[in-house]
Amino acid sequence: MAPIPTQERPEQRRGQRLLFVSLLFGVLLNFPLLAVFDHDGRVGGVPVLYLYVLLAWCALVLLTGLLVRPK
Repeated sequence: MAPIPTQERPEQRRGQRLLFVSLLFGVLLNFPLLAVFDHDGRVGGVPVLYLYVLLAWCALVLLTGLLVRPK
């Protein structure tokens, strides 16, 4: 088995991390977890479900930005 060239390893690792982040947020924004936050509670006047979706989306943007930025 030939070793993978060193130039491809960081790109492959970045792709794997982006795939993991997309799968993670697919799970976080799927029905079972959304149902946990779907109740009449409010935080600062904002429904808990809306706050959860907003914070999950912000985390997705932040993590994706950190992964794709050049070093």
